Order: sequence, then structure tokens, then C-alpha cells
Amino acid sequence: MNSIPDIKSNAQSKMDQSIAAFKNTLTKIRTGRASPGILDTVQVDYYGAMMPISQVANVSLLDARTISVQPWEKGMAAKIEKAIRDSDLGLNPASMGDLIRVPMPPMSEERRKEMTKLVRSEGENAKIAIRNLRRDANEHVKKLVKDKQATEDDLKRSEAEIQKFTDKHIAEIDALVHAKEQEIMAV
Repeated sequence: MNSIPDIKSNAQSKMDQSIAAFKNTLTKIRTGRASPGILDTVQVDYYGAMMPISQVANVSLLDARTISVQPWEKGMAAKIEKAIRDSDLGLNPASMGDLIRVPMPPMSEERRKEMTKLVRSEGENAKIAIRNLRRDANEHVKKLVKDKQATEDDLKRSEAEIQKFTDKHIAEIDALVHAKEQEIMAV
């Protein structure tokens, strides 16, 4: 990293990646509503190799509370059903011919509170990652000033700009946390 614009654009792209990772984490947190992403972590034994369900079947929504899993090979239905049942997601799949229906059980009030707490905790972790990226970017700019490759004015200006996009990313995380909490409590 040799220039302030490089440092800023690198920090911003890493912050964008942190947001993307946080969004991905949120899709795996269960709400009462069905989401195909919830099965992403379930692995199926496919001829001796463990594979994600999405690589051996078509996963989609039948309705707001039911996920459908359509295996690509006839013999895989029983293995997929067993893998879903054995996962720690608390789901109870039911086969209907080649189609596996995965109904989402309604969540208890206690489970909703646990999920909300988990969402807030993941949100806090994402914010910490953003703040660490801000700190690293500011340290890189300070090093440029120390090495006489940038001025104090450049430092102040870049710190203000880095803070501005840090605030923007943290606000986005807060909005995502709020939306997920609403989704958990709504069902």
C-alpha cells in the first residue's frame, strides 16, 4: 500500500466483504419463516464424500413455512432426509415420493429470544471487524505521514473519510440486525 487512495479503497472493499459475510451469517440464523439457506450447513454422504445438500439436490420454498428438497438422484432421498433429521437444526423432514418436505416448526418465545441474542452478537462481531479495518487503514496513513510520503492535512482528511465510510457500514449492520430481529419476532 503506497498511497492514501489505495489504503481507503482497500479498507472500503474489506468493509464491504465484512458486510457480505455478515449477511451470509444472517441467512443461516433460523426464523419461523422457511429459508433454503438454512440447509446450507447440512452435509450429505454422497458416495463416501460429504457434500452440502445444495450440491446433490434442488432446494427451494414450497410456501412460507416449508422448504422442498428435490434430490437429483433417486437413491439420495433417504440419505438427505437422514442428514436433515440428524443436523442440529431441529427439523423433521417428510418424504413424499421423490420430494422431501421440510416444515419449519413454529418457534417458542424462548427460542426467539435466543435467536435475537445471537443476531445481536453476530452484529457486534461484524462491527468489531469494521472498526478493526478502520484502525488498520488509519495506521497505514499514519505510517505514510511518518515516512514523509503524506502530510498531516492528508492524515486528517483521510481519517475523516475513513470514519465516514466506517459509520456507513456500521449503520448498515445495525439495519440488518434490526430487520432480522423483526423477522424473528414477526412469525
